[in-house]
Amino acid sequence: MLVGTASADDAGVYMLDDERAIVSTLDFFTPIVDDPYDFGRIAAANALSDIYAMGATPLFALAIAAFPEDMEPEIVGAILRGGVDSAAAAGIAVIGGHTIKDDEPKYGLAVTGIVHPQKIVRNNSGRVGDALVLTKAIGTGILTTARRSDAIGPEALAPAVASMATLNRAAAECALRFDLSAMTDVTGFGLLGHLHEMLGGGLGARIDAHAVPVLPGALDLARENIVPGGTRTNLDAAIDDGARFSDSVPRALQLVLADAQTSGGLLIAVAERDADALLAALRDANVAAAARIGSLVAGAGIDIG
Repeated sequence: MLVGTASADDAGVYMLDDERAIVSTLDFFTPIVDDPYDFGRIAAANALSDIYAMGATPLFALAIAAFPEDMEPEIVGAILRGGVDSAAAAGIAVIGGHTIKDDEPKYGLAVTGIVHPQKIVRNNSGRVGDALVLTKAIGTGILTTARRSDAIGPEALAPAVASMATLNRAAAECALRFDLSAMTDVTGFGLLGHLHEMLGGGLGARIDAHAVPVLPGALDLARENIVPGGTRTNLDAAIDDGARFSDSVPRALQLVLADAQTSGGLLIAVAERDADALLAALRDANVAAAARIGSLVAGAGIDIG
């Protein structure tokens, strides 16, 4: 075993031989959007993201699902088709799986990938002086929560759906061309929570809060206090773990920075000399939201200004 649970990394890694290591992950959840096909696409993209975050290439997937006994077959089919289509966009097939009956629908994938044992990208191996690049805008938790409570309509949620359904494949392929030291995907613990994991025990970070890309409407909703409970928990945990906000970062923006994401972007620690070139490559690959948001520094905790 090369990577297990100790570092809260994105996937487990098991060495086969000197040239090959298997990368394995599992992720599934309840619907966060109304459209069943979009739900399937997003759930699959979210699971695949863990493979990309390890610097690995996906090989195949198994589906894991739970559906109410009386759910219409057309809805079940749309969810499964969404997952299959996301997997196909990643160049792999869903080769099997397992389904149970449950009152609340659930869907996701167990994904197996492969990586050279010397080319694993871990989440906590950053270097002092590295630039931090984020490849997707944040705010999906706030927007999906607002949609569930009818605070926004489907058109306002559309940018979040498009972002969540987008694979991190192109972003990872760009990142691997440069001198990166660490990488993770931003999901349930929010940007600040996953950045804290990246710091391990001997690094700190400085973040320019106003450089972080945010999905349209998310900040306004946070100002109106339309925020999921997990996001509030994330913010409290980030402060407990040493996040320090300057007076220029209002409470609403603090909540957005801690917002619990689904199928978020990659957070990449890359050598300072490569930061601009990486951003240019990401733009050329149509990773339009990518932005430099800060850097890794000596010390401890996260300073956000």
